[in-house]
Amino acid sequence: MITCHLRYVIDPYKLAEFEQYARLWIPIVNRMGGAHHGYFLPSEGANNIAVALFSFPSLAAYEDYRTRMASDPECQAAFDLDKRNRSIISYERSFMRPVLG
Repeated sequence: MITCHLRYVIDPYKLAEFEQYARLWIPIVNRMGGAHHGYFLPSEGANNIAVALFSFPSLAAYEDYRTRMASDPECQAAFDLDKRNRSIISYERSFMRPVLG
């Protein structure tokens, strides 16, 4: 299993817009073979950092998801939403593996 950790720098004045964007991706990732663990939005501390975590069975499965995203209408609609809202300033993507039991 591989877990994608996305760290976003967001516009703190557009938190509602970012949350709308985030809510679109959770069912998309789940539908496309991943397991979305949720988005984590600012509460205390920095008001411009958000995190998302989702897992795929393998890096190859994640890469297949990324390929399919290019032609998926729901994915494109989510991307277009943020192009209009501009709530995301930047993001970093890291891949992690779990240590279990």
